[in-house]
Amino acid sequence: MATSTLDRLFRPNKPIPRRIELGTGITVAASVFGFWCLLTYGGLVSSDFLPAPHEVWAAFTTTLSNGTLLKHTRVSLYEIYLGFLLSSVLAIPLGIFMGSFRMVAAALEPVVNFMRYLPVTALIPLLILWVGIGLEEKIAVIFLGTFFQQIVLIADVSSQVHDDLYNVSYTLGASRWQVITRVLVPATMPGVMDTLRVTMGWAWTFLVVAELVAASSGLGYMILQAMRGLHPATIFVGIFVIGFLGLVTDLAFKWAKTLLLPWTNVR
Repeated sequence: MATSTLDRLFRPNKPIPRRIELGTGITVAASVFGFWCLLTYGGLVSSDFLPAPHEVWAAFTTTLSNGTLLKHTRVSLYEIYLGFLLSSVLAIPLGIFMGSFRMVAAALEPVVNFMRYLPVTALIPLLILWVGIGLEEKIAVIFLGTFFQQIVLIADVSSQVHDDLYNVSYTLGASRWQVITRVLVPATMPGVMDTLRVTMGWAWTFLVVAELVAASSGLGYMILQAMRGLHPATIFVGIFVIGFLGLVTDLAFKWAKTLLLPWTNVR
């Protein structure tokens, strides 16, 4: 009986009962929290290195009540969504065309493949020199960190569209523009949404790095100031807020994919 149940639960790409899915997630999260409590309340790790849960909660309520947390969160959200939007608006069409048209690939691949291997963090001093430490520098870091990666990932999705879809469309009398708008784009959009989900996580990383290096506001700046003031609990507050915002954004992408691309739900 137990073997049969485990066999059903561990079948590749097969759904499991919702209660088991939720229960497993809650169990793992509770185990991590329990281990944290064991390390801190058990005196195994000093609070100077790992604050206890109640200390993190106290830091959260303090920064929330005095407006510091909301201020830095608003700045980071504005910067990341603006930079990510600019990157995605340009990368989606370029990536689709690069993956589908050899001429576009021949023109863009050398530059894209060169730029995507450059460490964006190494460009931050140059960006500071060019545009300063204001909003423009953060957006530039996010843009450079995600744009070229998005193009490559979206191009790979676009190149996987089967030739049979094009051949059938042309046989039925579709024009080239109709094939692009009614076949190519709908076929690539599920993969594009998955790419946006992945690269949004990278965008958060680049934003925090940019705010750690040079900034006067934002969650990364708040974390840096907490480090300088030896307030590890506030550092954890910043980390947890970033993780929560990332989780909410990821769920929003999943919801948008289900709502806007209903054909992806057909199995």
